[in-house]
Amino acid sequence: MKPLVDAKWVAEHLSDPSIRILECSVDLAPGSTAPESMRKQWVDGHIPNSDYVDLIDDLSDPTSELRFTMPTPARFAAAMESLGVGEGTKVVLYDRRFTMWATRVWWMLKYFGFDNCAVLDGGWKSWQLANLPIDTNPAPSRPKATFVVNLRPYLFADLERMEEALGDGTCVINALSPGNHDGSEADYGRPGHLPGASNVYALHLLDRTTQCYLPLDQLEVLFADMTAGKDSIVTYCGGGIAATSDAFVLNALLGYNNVAVYDGSLSEWLLDADRPLEVDIT
Repeated sequence: MKPLVDAKWVAEHLSDPSIRILECSVDLAPGSTAPESMRKQWVDGHIPNSDYVDLIDDLSDPTSELRFTMPTPARFAAAMESLGVGEGTKVVLYDRRFTMWATRVWWMLKYFGFDNCAVLDGGWKSWQLANLPIDTNPAPSRPKATFVVNLRPYLFADLERMEEALGDGTCVINALSPGNHDGSEADYGRPGHLPGASNVYALHLLDRTTQCYLPLDQLEVLFADMTAGKDSIVTYCGGGIAATSDAFVLNALLGYNNVAVYDGSLSEWLLDADRPLEVDIT
């Protein structure tokens, strides 16, 4: 299974007993402090044989002061096993919000050592545009699964790693909008970007009509100059969500190795008023 699959491929594999299709949608407006589950939207209509995975509760650390913080291995494994995800299964992820929620779960699965996962190109939008069947049935029952954790620390950047990255030659990429990057907007409080960071807006990776990723040659152009000669890359955003779309493109589609996501992103960085930001506007 390729890391990016289209709606036609998913439709052809709906009856494959080894595939788990998971909707990952979360409703979160830019700068909002109140993310909302989209389970109701899933209940009202979803890809057949799919289930809903709850990023707000089941796939986040409930003890963290930040939203969407990476859960413990035990918590993540338990959530996956409850969805029938484990050894011998394949996972297809989709969402209704420009794919970045699906890539968040893709990145988490990879971090915890699970490789048989793919993202539906264009997500729910592509399914609708293809006029494929929509279901309102409950999630199917799944055989008991065993999720084996095999951590890959190099995919994860915490605050310490982020601070090191700013001075060790790492390519740092901000996945937020150009306005949030240059400081003309400030959806997360203080304006600006991490010192030395480049900017590839996660939504600029997509065709805005179909919400599918751009062709590979166009994606490569977006990243080529900033990644040239760099041995490692760290992506960040406001809360570690949009950054995973950049990381997915870099790693899964363009073949860049050693790509990490700063999990806390600006939500953590800005907890200390003394941590630096750069503003490009005058």
